[in-house]
Amino acid sequence: MKIVITGGSGQLGRALTALSETVAGKLFAFGSRELDITSPGQIDDIFGKIWPDAVIHTGAYTAVDAAEAAPDEAFRVNVLGTRNLAAACLRYDSKMVYISSDYVFDGRQGSPYTEFDLPNPLNVYGRSKREGELIAARICPRLFIVRTSWLYGDGRNFVRTILRLAKEREVIKVVHDQTGTPTYAADLARAILSLVATDGYGTYHMSNSGGCTWFDFAGEIIRLAGLPTHIEPITSAEFAAPAKRPAYSVLRNYMLELSGSPPFLSWQEALADYLKDELGKK
Repeated sequence: MKIVITGGSGQLGRALTALSETVAGKLFAFGSRELDITSPGQIDDIFGKIWPDAVIHTGAYTAVDAAEAAPDEAFRVNVLGTRNLAAACLRYDSKMVYISSDYVFDGRQGSPYTEFDLPNPLNVYGRSKREGELIAARICPRLFIVRTSWLYGDGRNFVRTILRLAKEREVIKVVHDQTGTPTYAADLARAILSLVATDGYGTYHMSNSGGCTWFDFAGEIIRLAGLPTHIEPITSAEFAAPAKRPAYSVLRNYMLELSGSPPFLSWQEALADYLKDELGKK
């Protein structure tokens, strides 16, 4: 199987590439400089050379707060770019995996969201990801939509930010009124590669199991790293980010459960795995 990966320099793109030896076929990863998904011509050039069996579309505009001031750019990348890829997948009869987000939900439900719950995004980023889902579904019949949450891996992420701040400060203030599920990119990448080898098209939630607040997440990072830094809770209103976030966006991997797929690790176990490698590099 020949698989094209967009967003190859991002956390999920890197995690997928790291698993290349486990794939029965070949992965072709492209960063935004090598493949501008808003350019149909560039997409066609690459598809024409590779003729991919599948495309894992991890590339996206992910600056949640910046999107509030730049909605056109968020929609240009996340909707127009996704449309271009879906159209190419249709022409070349390629499977498509579209990576979406827990931010398609409004967080008012208060219990884990399944694939059958109604999306209602609160911010520009979430709306652009939801519209990306819809436009891909209208065009590409061989489509997997994969929603994930609070991703961390090889790249800029919350875990590395907390570890860096812990070296600089005795106290770190972290939001305590947003609940979701931290997800290790390596775990997500393995699940995606297993899924794309099937014909089980549809929408899937893929995150590590359980849920926590950002405050809880930061506390567990500090505990596992053995650092003395104190974590202090603050509200979302005090943090005053430009984009509104869902208060509760825990995902339940219900379609995987129904399919009999192996469960993801808990978020605590996955974080411990990540930190073993991350702290071992120091």
